Amino acid sequence: MLEGSLVRLRAYSREDIEQAWKYFNDFEVKKYLNPGIPFPIKLEEEYSWYENLSSSKDTYSFAIERKEDKRYIGGCGVNSVDWKNSNAKVGIFLGRPYWSKGYGTDAMKVLLRFIFTEMNLHKVLLNVYSFNERAMKSYKKCGFVEEGRLREQIFRMGRYYDTIIMGLLKKDFTENMINKEFGA
Repeated sequence: MLEGSLVRLRAYSREDIEQAWKYFNDFEVKKYLNPGIPFPIKLEEEYSWYENLSSSKDTYSFAIERKEDKRYIGGCGVNSVDWKNSNAKVGIFLGRPYWSKGYGTDAMKVLLRFIFTEMNLHKVLLNVYSFNERAMKSYKKCGFVEEGRLREQIFRMGRYYDTIIMGLLKKDFTENMINKEFGA
């Protein structure tokens, strides 16, 4: 298990799947996750995803567990690794009851620590939609910076929005963590 101040990242268990399915089928959660049509998924599809978790060598999925009560609250992971160029793409989601409480930022910091210290990667990338201001604020707290913008890339809620590409270098993450640890 990987620990932060508020959450643990751990392996998914079969017991998490029904709750994950409920989170994914909440339109308010789903609209931030996938550029496709936010159509509900079947519970069987979520179990199938779980059964195939260990078959990919370039993805690492973690359940996010709240430390205070060991409750499953969401997931995060490394969605693809480019070993040659030493970078990875990441993603995260939380169930709506856990938004704006610091869990997502804490989970992302733990995931980044894993990526930079255990996987020894150089850079982490993610995509976020321009209407997801809450997530962008969290990513900036973790040290991410905007590196690019795909204008009017996604259609949601009756209009087009930009997809923002954010990145974080290992040296910037390490420097940021050292400065916070030593109060610089």
